[in-house]
Parts: sequence; structure tokens; C-alpha cells
Amino acid sequence: MRAVVADGAGGPDVLTIVERPVPQPKPGEILVRVKAAGVNRPDVLQRQGGYPPPPGAPDILGLEIAGEVVAAGPNASRFQPGASVMALVAGGGYAEYAVVHETNALPVPPSLSMEEAGAIPETYFTVWTNVFERGRLLPGETFLVHGGTSGIGTTAIQLAKAFGSTVIATAGNREKCDACAKLGADHAINYRDTDFVAAVKEATGGHGADVILDMVGGDYIPRNYEAAAQDGRIVQIAFLKGSKVELDFRRLMLKRLTHTGSTLRARSVTEKAAIARALEEKVWPLLAQGRCKPVIDSTFALEDVAKAHARMDGGEHIGKIVLRV
Repeated sequence: MRAVVADGAGGPDVLTIVERPVPQPKPGEILVRVKAAGVNRPDVLQRQGGYPPPPGAPDILGLEIAGEVVAAGPNASRFQPGASVMALVAGGGYAEYAVVHETNALPVPPSLSMEEAGAIPETYFTVWTNVFERGRLLPGETFLVHGGTSGIGTTAIQLAKAFGSTVIATAGNREKCDACAKLGADHAINYRDTDFVAAVKEATGGHGADVILDMVGGDYIPRNYEAAAQDGRIVQIAFLKGSKVELDFRRLMLKRLTHTGSTLRARSVTEKAAIARALEEKVWPLLAQGRCKPVIDSTFALEDVAKAHARMDGGEHIGKIVLRV
């Protein structure tokens, strides 16, 4: 089968298509003929040499897939050959075939194309576990998401609105702010020309944001403390501006803040299965009803994977970038 690996660490040009054996499903696993694979920021970090695969994961890039089940390993009985599934994988998504434990796969709603399905797992698993489980976002609360037009951001806006929260999003230009508003954000802040702390306080009448989802880090961390409400929850999922910062923690004490965070890739099959069950129960009906839907920025053939990564590196995308396999 064809698969994509990084030949060294660097820019999109290090991505190489190689021939690899088709993986064989182990007990509890299914073999999927991949039709679409989402491109995500962790893929870029892996390409750059900063995010190696966890033990046991292949060096093939790709964390989410959609496709057709073609075989099942021993004790795997949930999906029959021919079933359309999407799945979260620890690696191996940029390939013609991938294996995944059946508990980490979900059925593709009939209303979605394969490209749309391939854009769902990584962002939906991430948003659900961080915003609704760790962040405990409730209906009626105010939610602030940075990077509102990223794959994570577009997903977070839609889900937070669907579950009854007020949504504030930050983005880097007027076009992106307009895109956030179209997705349901009640307020969209252009962080390049507006202080998001002041804007959040103004939008909430001084209350602040009850939950903040941040992938920026750096100097955003103390500013998030200022923008947060009393008893606010800040959830960290990445550090685009760096993970080291000088910080006065008195604000955390005075506001009784919770600052937490998580990664997804290295979690166990069992932990990911629990997230999958919650998504199927709480979110899959919303997908079936069309109340939320992945935003597709662009699609590229597997042979054009370097162009797909260049698109992500450029930072102008709105929503997900997807590979057609």
C-alpha cells in the first residue's frame, strides 16, 4: 500500500510516499480501506520532528481516517466488512489501509461524505474531552475559544452553541471573524487589532469567560487568567506561542480558577473508547440532524500531501484540510 512518512525533519518537502505492507488487524481491531484522512497540527509537529509517534504506533503520519471496513481481527464484531466508519488512530492515517481498535471507530452518518467524515475524529474527540469533560462547559455559560477558524475552533463553536452556551471566538482577520460568526459565534474578536481581554469583558458585562479553550499558550496564559470569570476553567491543548511563560499565579487564586490541559494521541484505547461512546450518544444525533458539520477548507490527493501541509503552514485555512486517498 502507499503511505506517507517524513524523510527527516523539516518542511512539507520532507513528506514522502512509500510502499508499506498492508497492516493486519489484531484482536479487537478492524482493517479499514482509507478513503479520506484529516490533516492536523500534530501531523505538522511530527513532520518537524517535535512530536514522535507513541510506542507501538507506526511512523506513517495521520491521526484520523474515514473509509470502509474490509476485515476484522479476532473478537472484533461491531463492524462488518463493507461498513463505513471514521476513526481516531495513533498514527497510520495517511495510507491506503489502516488498523484501529473497533471501540475507537464510529459509524459514518449517512448525511456525511467520506471527506467530511475524515475531518471529524481528531477535532471532535479533542473538543468533547477538553471542553465538555475537563472544562465542564454548561448551557448558559460563556465559552471563549482561541483560533476560531482552525479545525478545533470551528468544531468547538458549533458544539458549544448546540449545547446552549454563549460563544466568543478569536481569529486573525475580518474574513475569519465573519466565518466564526456564520458558524454561530456570538462575538468574534480580531486579535490583531483588538485586545481580546477587554473585548471579552465588554461582551460579558464584566463577567468574563466561564470556559476558555487555548492552543496558543505563551503570553495568552496570563491574559486568559484576566479574561476568565470567577471559578473559570481554562483548558490548554497546545502551545503555538510556547509552553514557558513567567506568570503571576495570584489571579488563579483570587478568581478560584482551574487551569488544566490534556493530550489525546498517547491515551489508551480504553480512554479513547470512552470518548467515542460519549460522542456517539451526545454528538452523533447532532451530526445526523445537520446541527453541526465539519468545515472543509480544502481537499488534496494523497500524492499532494506536501501541498496540503503547505496550506496548513500558511495559516490561511478556515476549517479542516483533508487528504483523498
